[in-house]
Amino acid sequence: MMLYRFDKKLRMLLLNEIEKIEIAVREAVMNVTAEMSGDDFWLMNSVHFANPRTFADTTNLIDREYRKSTEDFIQHFKNEYTNPYPPAWILGELLTMGSVNMVYRNLKEDRIRKAISRIFGLQPRVFESWLTTLTLVRNSCCHHSRVWNKVNFILPMMPRRISHPWITLPVDPQRTYFNICVIKYFLGGISPNNDMLAKLRWLFVEFPEIDLAAMGFPKGWEMEPIWQ
Repeated sequence: MMLYRFDKKLRMLLLNEIEKIEIAVREAVMNVTAEMSGDDFWLMNSVHFANPRTFADTTNLIDREYRKSTEDFIQHFKNEYTNPYPPAWILGELLTMGSVNMVYRNLKEDRIRKAISRIFGLQPRVFESWLTTLTLVRNSCCHHSRVWNKVNFILPMMPRRISHPWITLPVDPQRTYFNICVIKYFLGGISPNNDMLAKLRWLFVEFPEIDLAAMGFPKGWEMEPIWQ
């Protein structure tokens, strides 16, 4: 029961922080691509994408979500305009983090992909990999799956070069601690004065029986650059 309660509170904590990242990433992908391509409706324009099959899958998903959406901003657009779809910054609001990652991966122009990943201080391949990791963590949290000592079935990439404070101690990238560090890294750019460390400390004080090593936490983790 203690483990269940801890896992529940950890899921709520992580989901709350991932939500901030999801919004920031979606905004960056939609707005930067629109600005650099000069096309406000780029999301449904095949000329901007590399793989036609992936583009078809994405547009089918978007079309399905658009047709069934009851959001006020979607209904307003349908009532006021004759365009088949809204601009990307409106239409993108219907996409999940996983779908945004799929769109990003399929962008044809490397310069746009680099410009987006650079906002978060990452190289494109690491950015894609970490978005995949966060999507999996988010889905586990939303579906009430065990998180605290779960092992990722996809191995996230370790960055060779990184722009902001990161970890220096050896860690297992398939463990929960690495996922938490990825979240913290994104928050460092999105919300520099975030209180994620304080939230974790209070959670660990509330549940002193938890084995942090089982989550992948190394000894001295609080002294790592990312937590300073």
